[in-house]
Amino acid sequence: MSATVNNPFQHIVEPLDPKDPTQQFYNLSKLGDPRYERLPFSIRVLLESAVRNCDEFLVKSSDVESILNWKHTQTQTVEVPFRPARVILQDFTGVPAVVDFAAMRDAVMKLGGDPEKINPVCPADLVIDHSIQVDFNRKSDSLQKNQDLEFDRNRERFQFLKWGSKAFRNMRIIPPGSGIVHQVNLEYLARVVFNFDGYFYPDSLVGTDSHTTMIDGLGVLGWGVGGIEAEAVMLGQPISMVLPEVVGYKLSGTPNQFITSTDIVLTVTKHLRQVGVVGKFVEFFGPGVSQLSIADRATIANMCPEYGATAAFFPVDEVSVQYLEQTGRDAEKLAYITKYLKAVSMFRDYNNVSQDPDFTRIVELDLTTVVPCCSGPKRPQDRIAVSDMKSDFESCLGAKQGFKGFQIPPERHSTAVPFRFNDKDYTLNHGSVVIAAITSCTNTSNPSVMLGAGLLAKKAIECGLSVKPYIKTSLSPGSGVVTYYLKESGVMAYLFQLGFEVVGYGCMTCIGNSGPLPEPVVEAITQGDLPTTWLPPPLVIAYAIAGTVRIDFDKEPIGTDSEGKDVFLRDIWPTREEIQAVEREFVIPTMFKEVYEKIESVNERWNSLVAPSDKLYPWDTNSTYIKSPPFFDGLTMKLQPPQSIHEAYVLLNLGDSVTTDHISPAGNIARNSSAARYLTSRGLSARDYNSYGSRRGNDAVMARGTFANIRLFNKFLNKQAPKTIHLPTEETMDVFDAAERYIQSGVPLVILAGKEYGSGSSRDWAAKGPFLQGIKAVVAESYERIHRSNLVGMGVIPLEYLAGDSAESLGLTGRERYTILIPEPLAPRMLVDVKLDTGKTFQVRMRFDTDVELTYFHHGGILNYMIRKMSED
Repeated sequence: MSATVNNPFQHIVEPLDPKDPTQQFYNLSKLGDPRYERLPFSIRVLLESAVRNCDEFLVKSSDVESILNWKHTQTQTVEVPFRPARVILQDFTGVPAVVDFAAMRDAVMKLGGDPEKINPVCPADLVIDHSIQVDFNRKSDSLQKNQDLEFDRNRERFQFLKWGSKAFRNMRIIPPGSGIVHQVNLEYLARVVFNFDGYFYPDSLVGTDSHTTMIDGLGVLGWGVGGIEAEAVMLGQPISMVLPEVVGYKLSGTPNQFITSTDIVLTVTKHLRQVGVVGKFVEFFGPGVSQLSIADRATIANMCPEYGATAAFFPVDEVSVQYLEQTGRDAEKLAYITKYLKAVSMFRDYNNVSQDPDFTRIVELDLTTVVPCCSGPKRPQDRIAVSDMKSDFESCLGAKQGFKGFQIPPERHSTAVPFRFNDKDYTLNHGSVVIAAITSCTNTSNPSVMLGAGLLAKKAIECGLSVKPYIKTSLSPGSGVVTYYLKESGVMAYLFQLGFEVVGYGCMTCIGNSGPLPEPVVEAITQGDLPTTWLPPPLVIAYAIAGTVRIDFDKEPIGTDSEGKDVFLRDIWPTREEIQAVEREFVIPTMFKEVYEKIESVNERWNSLVAPSDKLYPWDTNSTYIKSPPFFDGLTMKLQPPQSIHEAYVLLNLGDSVTTDHISPAGNIARNSSAARYLTSRGLSARDYNSYGSRRGNDAVMARGTFANIRLFNKFLNKQAPKTIHLPTEETMDVFDAAERYIQSGVPLVILAGKEYGSGSSRDWAAKGPFLQGIKAVVAESYERIHRSNLVGMGVIPLEYLAGDSAESLGLTGRERYTILIPEPLAPRMLVDVKLDTGKTFQVRMRFDTDVELTYFHHGGILNYMIRKMSED
């Protein structure tokens, strides 16, 4: 939204160019308040939004004062509203958002309102990038075959999205085959400064993907939210947020010539997790920032969810403007971007210490101390120096089952599994590489690491090195620009020779869309675990050539050349200078312009797709992809007071770091699952199941898929399995089947969990699914920010143990019956009593953090609130 009428700050509005009074901006420098120049740059963006949108209703003058007074209010849990300039979505999270919009139109109409009021009031871009899988690889036609399969599998979803792009204003769809949402955002969608409706103002956004923070690297403030919260923003509601602390992260020094941006980001991630930045903004400053390209900065910002911060902000500087020029933005835009940001003191000179603002605290990193590294074997935040990779993996083999352990008996550490592939004999051991994928927006948006991979491939081929044929190799560029410069620079041919040909444009292996492995390999790896290691692209190729992660590159050769001589990794590793020389020559503005000027029309199958034209969606009752959800069934205009939860059973007793993928998996639908049985009953065969991620528009599938991850560790069972115990009968069954039985008995349910419940991707179905399974509350030691917000949005109560308490310390087994007393009136973060049928009572904190969240709870969730509001207006 550009500005509000009757704004009390209208007196600071002035034209950016005195010769053109029609183009105005709110000049924050004219507030005449010395506190402004001391604010972190990220907080200045929040302030500008509050000033411009101040209407003394949704945004008040007191909110502006709270933000200006950030130095004191940052530690006082002060609630402020924020209206982002736009919203970005990807199709896995975007489809359920559009389904909700369609269902909300139906609900508003039933309540006597105007259904067309359900419409985005700010720009909403949806990039289709999560549907493509690596079904084919190592062939020249793999890309076309994978894209054809993607379209065949997802035709219903694509038709629905195309309907949405026509039925709703301000909604733009970027068709499949265009790239990864965050890279397309960085290279094309980002405005940096909006010029809309006669006003200039900072670009800002929220997105339905946890890695939306990648755009922070370009100086655009943004972060991930749940799909439910994003829908409210699209309907004109501000985000209600607690004014965050801002950790200043000072960078100094210059990385050595063998360091990649991935090495830097993994080092920063581990450091910030140690510092503790959950729920905070991180803002980068210091002379070391100017040593980093925008792609480097975006890589660091991308990993924000892994170190737990809300945002990781790099204010705009000259390097940012140079990137905008490199990516084809026109001169007129560059001129007003620079002029505006300088006028409002949001343009940064990282070498000018007088510009350094106040921070909550400052931590530092000398870039000269960064060493080559990777992470794993199960979480991207578990950084390992490459020099320690072999010893670290081997220590994990016998360690206790967990994030750094597989609990494999010592006698099995040297297990060798023979198998035959393409008429040749091979052997797999613990640590053997079976999938090597160059993928993920973290990597593919960065020309330095992509060209580095290409140059390493070139040197490897010239030395006669190769990758074993059974290893599933793939390359998934984040945009067509990547393919362009890899081809123009001549390195694509070498990548292809090693098996890394382009298999698709989108989030593929990084979100589980790796497709099937060769059957002989599948049979071989069923005898062990299949861990994941996160690596920069050059190391992906290096480990693929080595065929194992149990190699010390400093001491052991990666292979032998055509003459039988040892080749070490250092012999083929390109220097930073080599990479930058190629980048300067081949990554040029014309590439970006050529790719993006036709991005919305280049996909012929999308162009020819016929979609309904009705304003109300004509639901097809036979569809197994798109289904009208039951969230608004029986909704009336009358509010019911919140009810206490009586005698609830525990559906699941979980531990620490339960991710949204554990709760609502995105990957393949197992043939023995509740979801599979449902799809089979609808006449589908196993080959047509597709993935949970592709079926997020169908609540019947998603409710059955909730807690269906095979790696879910339930303390009731003391093992990994997508099952639980139905306590009244002591039967072990699929989680959905147990929940359904409880619902039929009219019994409420709760979940017990440990620390970081709901970490990972911002999946709204990780809240919607439990809601449909009858979960009334979750009791956890701590929550990931986005997931807690999603629970609130669905009316599920997030309860938090008091400091020092846990299920273990309180002696909870999960077999008790739980009564949770909900008092009136409610207040943010208040304490409530939990009574057990054993006679024990303890207190927990109710994690409704703001008055607005309590309002949503009283309405039964944010969407119910919006429907009632739209029906009243």
